Amino acid sequence: MLVVILLAAAGPARAQQPDQRAIDAVSSALRAREYSKADDLAQSFLRTAPGNAKLLALDGIALSAMHKDKEALRAYNAALKTSPDFIAALEGAAQIEYQNGSPRAAPLLEHVLKLRPDDPTSHAMLGAIAYKKRDCKSAITHFRASGDLISSQPSALDEFGVCLVREDRAVDAIPIFRQLLAASPDNTGERFQLAEAEFLARDSKGAVQTIQPLLSGPNPAPQVLDLASSAYEELGDTPRAVTLLRQAIVQSPKSADYYLDFATLSYNHDSFQVGIDMLNAGLARIPNSAQLYLARGVLYVQLARYEKAEADFERAEQLDPKQAFSSDAQGLAQFEQSDLDKALATARSQLKLHPKDAFLHYLLAETLVQKGAAPGMPEFNEALGAAARAVQLKPDLILARDILGGLYLKTGQNAKAVEQSRLALRVDSSDQSAIYHLVQALRSNDRDHEIPGLLKRLASLREAAQKTESQHNQYRLIESGANATQPGTPKQP
Repeated sequence: MLVVILLAAAGPARAQQPDQRAIDAVSSALRAREYSKADDLAQSFLRTAPGNAKLLALDGIALSAMHKDKEALRAYNAALKTSPDFIAALEGAAQIEYQNGSPRAAPLLEHVLKLRPDDPTSHAMLGAIAYKKRDCKSAITHFRASGDLISSQPSALDEFGVCLVREDRAVDAIPIFRQLLAASPDNTGERFQLAEAEFLARDSKGAVQTIQPLLSGPNPAPQVLDLASSAYEELGDTPRAVTLLRQAIVQSPKSADYYLDFATLSYNHDSFQVGIDMLNAGLARIPNSAQLYLARGVLYVQLARYEKAEADFERAEQLDPKQAFSSDAQGLAQFEQSDLDKALATARSQLKLHPKDAFLHYLLAETLVQKGAAPGMPEFNEALGAAARAVQLKPDLILARDILGGLYLKTGQNAKAVEQSRLALRVDSSDQSAIYHLVQALRSNDRDHEIPGLLKRLASLREAAQKTESQHNQYRLIESGANATQPGTPKQP
């Protein structure tokens, strides 16, 4: 196929052109798949026309067909020295460099796209290169531009789908994984990825249906059990979710993620001690997990056992000094126990160590506001600056955008408050604080035509939130015996 493509790229024969007889002779040998003869002819003719780009490219085709990639690459590179935009040489060199995993492949392919912007093969190869570099934004752009070409290439389709999921576009990934699964129904990896994409797209019912064949097998993989647990929890079947998650922990007792998911489930159902006991079991097996200490500290905060929480946050930071999560949690714990002076001191001191931690900047702003910072006070300006810095560092940090919008409202900067509220709603359309701030700002700007719809939306969100809270409150996790966490049990009235 490559031979045919490159022969076509070499251009039509022209009888009056110099060396045309030589080019015709080499092309004829290539079409007859007589690659050794084509190489011999090309070498013979190149002695009298050493810089002829067409002959060099044709020789590269012959050498590549004989799997002599080094010699072929030299021929293509020599052609490009004479004619840098010669498409046949560019494509031939790019193909070899791509197959060899060379970093030179990307600039060659980009050069091809300058000459042929819609070339699907170049886009597909650049998509695969970007995927390997974990540059999913570029990969998605190139895979999409490759059109139907990657439909027959399962590996490229899979990379396309994975990148869409990584870029929070799970809805777009679902049809890709469905296509892959339809082509290979027994492929457990594709089935799992489809179920995961459905769950991330908030189609938990679809995820459960998709993953069911993997669950009904003799030994479901722990990651399958974990995903199914999350989906069942979203569907309100907490007992099933707990059972599956415990099974995942039993099968993979040294995987911190499953203990963390259990802690989250316990947190959501106000079963803090049960979560702590499971984290204790995890720490017995993974004693140096900063994440488990951090999660246990968060649960201790909910039980107002602040000294234990502080000890866990400090231990987490000792185990992983590079991350700032323990500092975030420590400050948040102090904030929640209304020790605002201590929370403020923690936020300021930790920001000296982690100046790019968006959550610490948010926490500083929130604490200053809770301490009564008002317009005209230095503390208010400090809070405004901290909130603005937080959203600059992490644009999707909704808490920071909410507080920044509220601060702008207090100073009468309604246009800026509107901007922050709309940006927050782009990330989370159910952000009640953003909707409330938007209503207030629009009312002040005499742009009240949106307000009735926003108020109706706010009422619906509050009703949905109450329903979700009611579902979470329906079950509380209990223990039976020493550290034996049991499935979710209905709460007693």
